This record gives sequence, structure tokens and C-alpha cells, in this order.
Amino acid sequence: MRSRLLPLLLVLMAAVLLALGVPLAVSMAAARQQHVVVDRIDDTARVAALAQFAVDEAGPAAGGDERRAALATELARYHEVYEIRAGVFLRDGTALAKAPADWRPPAAGEGRDAFGEALLGRRSDDPEQVWPWQHRRLFVASPVVRDGDVVAVVVTDSPTGQLRSRVLRGWLLIAAGESAALLVAVGAAVRLAGWVLLPVRVLDAATHAIATGRMKARVAPAGGPPELRRLARSFNEMADNVEDVLEQQRAFVADASHQLRNPLSALLLRIELLALELPDDSAEIASVRTEGKRLGAVLDDLLGLALAEHSAADARVTDVGALAAERVAAWRALADERGVRLAWRGAAVAAWADPVALSSALDAVIDNALKFTPRGERVTVSAAAASESVSVVVEDGGPGLTDEELARIGDRFWRSGRHQNVAGSGLGLSIARALLAASGGTLSHARAAPKGLRATLALPRSAPHTQGFEDR
Repeated sequence: MRSRLLPLLLVLMAAVLLALGVPLAVSMAAARQQHVVVDRIDDTARVAALAQFAVDEAGPAAGGDERRAALATELARYHEVYEIRAGVFLRDGTALAKAPADWRPPAAGEGRDAFGEALLGRRSDDPEQVWPWQHRRLFVASPVVRDGDVVAVVVTDSPTGQLRSRVLRGWLLIAAGESAALLVAVGAAVRLAGWVLLPVRVLDAATHAIATGRMKARVAPAGGPPELRRLARSFNEMADNVEDVLEQQRAFVADASHQLRNPLSALLLRIELLALELPDDSAEIASVRTEGKRLGAVLDDLLGLALAEHSAADARVTDVGALAAERVAAWRALADERGVRLAWRGAAVAAWADPVALSSALDAVIDNALKFTPRGERVTVSAAAASESVSVVVEDGGPGLTDEELARIGDRFWRSGRHQNVAGSGLGLSIARALLAASGGTLSHARAAPKGLRATLALPRSAPHTQGFEDR
């Protein structure tokens, strides 16, 4: 969510900065050019005032050569100082005075347009904008008015190199300011995204903790928007209610299992007393005894499952390799009795686990593998470490399971229809899964090659991450 929210905030802030920066850059360029245009207008107005006395109604006569020479000298000095071409032209285009001597305004384009506007009595005070990448010249023209008539036109032809440089420097300053503002916006966006998503991360951590079996995990108080803080409080209330319901269910199963033991024991005792009065080879008595023992095993497993789901794990760093080797050695006598080869392949690997719970889970998985492995086949137990977890793999040589059966393995009381004649209650793997989940472990199953079933007990190599939520 952070990877989606943060780019969105950055794009919006960048769009705002561009929306402010582009008009500012355009306005700044226009202001710089307008300043130059105003200077040229002032210059042309001054030259036009001088030219009035060098032009009469019929043409160059009023002041004779002396005034025209003074005008030409003024334009030459102006060109020498500012490198701006300038000239005074009569209505028919004849040059009254100009500098440099070989210069003429263009016959077309902006210069011609400025000349035309001046002939109509208007100053060209709004030339087209010059941008830094355009190598253009700036033309400004003013009319020379005598007795209310335009008798000549003053034209200036200015280079735009300095103007374009000043505009470019201004744009660089704006870009630097925009970049600094963007960096500040990035920092603000990161802080804002962190502030908004902090309750979400805390809630996600608590949800994961509950999903992995730590039912007492709750969302700790954190910052963020009020709506997300209310969501965190609602989540804690929901988790409390769910924990209460599960606790009631576990208590009921444990109490029922415990309370049924006494009447079942009394019933089995009466059956034994009745068996004394019947023949020793009575099939009915043997069947009743078998069903009674099976019912007792189911009650024991129900009680074990309730305790496994209720008890808190005493998780710590455990030598999984040594513990697995010990459990293999404990089961080897039963494996030899059944004609199954039980092998251990592994090394000393450490993981975060409850040693008692892990031993019980391994016992359940190894017992299940020995039950379904035919005589003469092999059951292999191995341990290996990955970057974040340690895996204990129990691989048997039994018939294996289909895809549909693999999807249901581990369900309570579920047993494959092909294995109904094998002793068991269908709760052993459920108990093993509950024992592992209490300390952050998992139990999964898959097909083995070329046949059989592979059970994998995965254990974390470090303590579960608890930052952002609290266990109460």
C-alpha cells in the first residue's frame, strides 16, 4: 500500500509545483522582455524627438545637413555603446540617418511589421516573446510625428543574447527552487504516508500474529488518522470476542473429554466383568473391547488437541537436528518391529521452537508415516536450514494420497477411505499442526517421489516479529 500511496502523493505534489512553476517562468520571461522593450521605446522616443527637427512636411529640409549630421552622430554613438542597430526612415523607406551605415531593416517579418505599425502612429510595444532557445532579434519602432502627421519612423534592431541569458538564469533559479520544494515535498510525502499507514502496519502485524496462532496479540496504540485508530480499537474488540468464543470451545472440548473418561472407564470395566461369564473366543466381546479402546483414544486425542490449542508455547532457540535425531532413535524399535527402515539424515541446525511441542509434533508425524509404510520400505527423516527457516522433512514409502486427499489432510477426524482399517482417530496431524503454530511453525504435506508422502515441519530461525502489536 505504501508503494501505491507514496507515488500518488509525489505525483500530485509534482503536478502542483509544475502548475505554479511554469506560469511563473513564463511570467518572468515576459517581464524581462518587457523591461527591454520599455528601454527601447524610451530610446526610440528620444531619437524621434531629435528627428522632428530634421524632417519637414516635404522631406529633409528643416534643419539642413547640420541636424541630420547630429542625428547620425547620435545613432552612431548609440550603436557603438549598446551594439543596437537604429535608424530614422521616411515614409517611403528612405533612410534619413542610420547606424551602422550599411544596415537596413528587414523587408519582411517582425521588423517590417514594427515599421508598419509605426507608420500608423502606434508604437510596437508588444513584440513576440523571445525564448532562450530562439536566436532572434528584437525590433521596436516609434513614429516621428510633426504637426499631427507621421513623417518618419525610428526603428531599433536589438540583439537578444543578454535577454535570453537573463531569462535562462531566472529559469535556473526557479528550477532550483522547484527542486528544493520537491525535496521538501518528498520528505513531507514520506512522513505523511508513514503517518497514515502506521496503524495499517500495526493492524497487519497483529492480524498475522493471530492468524499464526498467537490469539492474545492485540493492536497497540499508535498514531495515524482517527478513522484508522477507531479501526484498531474495533479490531481489538473483535479479537477479544473471537478469543472468548474459542476459549469457550476449547474449554468445552477439554471438559467433555475429561468428563467422558470416567463413565467410559466404568463401562469398559463392566464389559470385562460380563466377559468373564462368556466364552473366551466371543467375537462380540472382542469387538466391544476394540470400540471401547478406540473411543478412549479419541477422547485422549480430543483432550490433547484442546490442550495444544490452549497452552502457550515456551518458544526458544532449539537444536532441531539433535531433537529430531533423538525422536528417530526413540521410534526405531517400533519401526524394526514393523519391518520398516527408519533413517535419519541431517545436521545440527537451530530454530525458534518449543522443544516439548516440537517433540510431540514429530512423534505424531513419524507415527503417521510408520502406520502407512509397508514392511520392507523406508521412512527418512532429514533436517535442513534455509535463510529464514529450518525444515524437518519426514518422507515415507507408503501409497501416498491423491490431490483431493492432500487438500484435506490435517482436518480433524478426517481419514482417507482407503485407510479406515488403520488404527487412529484422525486427530494426530491436527494436534501436530496446533503445536507448531503456537511457536510460529507450520506443517505441510506433498507427494514424495517416486511414491509416498512428504511431511514438512517448518520452523522460524528467529523470534516472531512483534513490533507494532502487543501480547496480552
